[in-house]
Amino acid sequence: MTNAIEQDSLFIGGGWRSPEGSGRITVISPNTEQALGSVPEGAEGDIDAAVAAARAAFTDRSGWGGWTAAQRADAMERLADELDKRSADLAQAVSSQNGMPIAIAQQLEAVFPQLLLRYYAGLAREYPFEETRPGLLGGSTLVTAEAVGVVGAIVPWNFPQALAAFKYAPGLAAGATFVLKPSPETVFDSYVFAEAVAAAGIPDGVINIVPGGRELGAYLVAHPGIDKVAFTGSSAAGRSISEVCGRLFRPVTLELGGKSAAIILDDADLDLAKIGEQIFGATLLNNGQTCFLGTRILAPAARYSEVVDTLTGLAASLQVGDALDPTTQIGPMATSRQRERVESYIAKGKGDGARLTTGGGRPEFTEQGWFVEPTIFADVDNNYAIAQEEIFGPVLSIISYDGDDDAVAIANASDYGLGGSVWTSDHDHGVAVARRIASGTVGINAYLPDPTAPFGGIKASGIGRELGPEGLAAYLVKKSIYL
Repeated sequence: MTNAIEQDSLFIGGGWRSPEGSGRITVISPNTEQALGSVPEGAEGDIDAAVAAARAAFTDRSGWGGWTAAQRADAMERLADELDKRSADLAQAVSSQNGMPIAIAQQLEAVFPQLLLRYYAGLAREYPFEETRPGLLGGSTLVTAEAVGVVGAIVPWNFPQALAAFKYAPGLAAGATFVLKPSPETVFDSYVFAEAVAAAGIPDGVINIVPGGRELGAYLVAHPGIDKVAFTGSSAAGRSISEVCGRLFRPVTLELGGKSAAIILDDADLDLAKIGEQIFGATLLNNGQTCFLGTRILAPAARYSEVVDTLTGLAASLQVGDALDPTTQIGPMATSRQRERVESYIAKGKGDGARLTTGGGRPEFTEQGWFVEPTIFADVDNNYAIAQEEIFGPVLSIISYDGDDDAVAIANASDYGLGGSVWTSDHDHGVAVARRIASGTVGINAYLPDPTAPFGGIKASGIGRELGPEGLAAYLVKKSIYL
């Protein structure tokens, strides 16, 4: 991992500065429960300094504020190149902190930010930041798309690098500047990222990083110097943030929780040799600590036992172990608090009468680490807590249905609407069912968000969209100049 295990400074204004406060964030390994090191905990004064630096960069007409889209695109591609050089350090840092299996971190956390930077750099070069429209009243109108300003971006611990890039990549393309607040559970990777920002020649103040907890995040959200908030996290926190932004008339993008349905149609191929990797990615990715996962498995009554046996076999076969072991498929929960949460839901499932088919406990191979066995519940009613509330761990509930209408009704009987998937041998049938699911995104025989398409939820899963041209538009403000 990087040598940034012990740090004494914060990345603000394009350089390293001493923190305003004296607090420290100590990161504990979810694999060993031992301290990995510490970094300064940001204070309100650090947020003030970061916002001021971001504002100065945004308004600097001789610097970032005056750069063309092509110049911004060039800088973004340089940043992608610098992140490529540090990809191994990024993957190692993330896995050591949040328990993400290193094989997954190498595929996502170490790669996806660069993919997004290069995608949005290309989009920036061709995006119509202004156009002239003929009027109906005899004149014409110059319509401009200008950067929203200074963005406060709050990033969760489960995919800290990828989800940060969901925000800064389109925002940089638009010309915005950023104050990023990483989660206290994942701070070391943000130092690796800061090194890449400095090496790429991104102008001072364009990206500032201040790690801290909920109180610091609340201060950032309400800060008078912030023009937009972008947040990924729990629905409860999202509600609080939306209330503040609503009162301040501040634009906000919220990507929140999920309790998605994976609908297995009666003609689905359940051969794990063919679909095992895809169904794992759609239901258990990153130890189940992923917002869009299909943790409610909807199975046709006629094939219910077959579905239960298939998923039980898949879960029981998964390699549980140290996140830094390349053979690990399921690592530990990110924190002891998260393991307690997952175990409390397993107890609720048993108490409600669901049938445990595999897992449900802690693996026997070690007494250290915040591990939970991959767990399958059968005979689940959609009203059970394990079917309605987000668990954020490797726990799947299998629910029986009779016919497409019943499946869609069960899928939509949820407070959430972020992801989902349909499994079938008939593509057109799958798309027809997907159209009826009340969700921002749905996959057919797999699930993986694509950078070119809008990603986000409805209901308690959030508001706004990230990724695609829509993600860029979220960081732009339209102005009409009547000619």
